[in-house]
Amino acid sequence: MADHERIDFSKISFLVVEPNRLMGQMVRDVLQMLDVQYIDRARDFETAVNVLRMGRTDIMITEWALSQEKLGRNGMDIVHWVRNDGGSPNRMMPIVMMTANSEEEYVCRARDCGVSEFVAKPYTVNGFYTRLASAIARPRQFVRIGEYFGPDRRRRRLDWAGPERRIMADAI
Repeated sequence: MADHERIDFSKISFLVVEPNRLMGQMVRDVLQMLDVQYIDRARDFETAVNVLRMGRTDIMITEWALSQEKLGRNGMDIVHWVRNDGGSPNRMMPIVMMTANSEEEYVCRARDCGVSEFVAKPYTVNGFYTRLASAIARPRQFVRIGEYFGPDRRRRRLDWAGPERRIMADAI
């Protein structure tokens, strides 16, 4: 993305869900470097849901591992609440998941739950900006089928290292 195409974050409201105070401050500092003016913070599921219910959040950034994991709550629970609970005022908002676990299993689980972008820690300011810009510029498609509301998973996942890689490339 060229400099003249940079997204202006100054009027976008962010919610950062990060249980670690220092890490939360680091994310806030990066957002401020990107000219973000409106930043709410939450350290747990309940606080995040309360902020989200106010309806002023445009983009949520959440850590996967919350301190409440021992209570059965993590960042995926917040994503699920936003995408599936009738009380969420902005079910289509971009959601960025942050975690130190960047294995394919985690990325796929986050994608299937409704995460817009995935940021692996540690990250750079430019890498973080790229993920945020992508979440805004290329929103995910969602479907409602019965009680399910979430990402459109009708396209099956291909093993791009396998024999289907050439077949798919030839088909395009």
